[in-house]
Amino acid sequence: MPEVGDLVTATLTVSPHDATTAAALRVEQPDGTTLLPVVSPGEGGVFTAPVEYTLAGVWLLHWTVTGTGASVETEEIGVAPASTTVPDGRAYATTTQLATYLRDAPPPGAVRLLADASRMLDARVLAYCRYDVTPAGLPADPVVAEAIGRAVCAQVAWWGEVGDSTGAAGVGWGSVAIGSVNLGRSVTSVSGDDSAARQLAPQVADELRAPQLAGRFWLGAVSTW
Repeated sequence: MPEVGDLVTATLTVSPHDATTAAALRVEQPDGTTLLPVVSPGEGGVFTAPVEYTLAGVWLLHWTVTGTGASVETEEIGVAPASTTVPDGRAYATTTQLATYLRDAPPPGAVRLLADASRMLDARVLAYCRYDVTPAGLPADPVVAEAIGRAVCAQVAWWGEVGDSTGAAGVGWGSVAIGSVNLGRSVTSVSGDDSAARQLAPQVADELRAPQLAGRFWLGAVSTW
């Protein structure tokens, strides 16, 4: 899937074609605005045009062919946010810290995973703790910042171990009928909150109870520990 920032060559092959064949491209961006890239004819009825994806979402490429082979075609392209884009909200660890913690290359989507883990710890742990923060809400003490960063990395590592970061694996289903076909699976849980992915990693507690945090970080009561 292309990402924001990618510059691609949109291509259309027309058959049959001859000297009368021409093509135009109108690009509809996710925000509803349109672009009219310059289309270049090539050999074999191939037409190309440069398209730069500047927004995440669904892009529509509307080709109009006139002359021999006349037609109208629409291609739908899903564009993902740039892999380096930081999701809404703060992240307490960087991909460099994650790589150091894992002693391995970060997994795909590491930026999103770190942001998701940070939000999870915000809601389930850090909201019940006391420590000094900057005006941006980040830990002011570098020792505390390092510990919280390692805790976030521990949560991401846990998701990698269980193979799930959303809790979707914890949602079971019973039987489904499609016409005369019946599909069934035993229900192991009724909520994504029951899955391992929605649990705090055991290492999170280890990082936030480290001896060097004494007097710097006060850990509140967390029911899930």
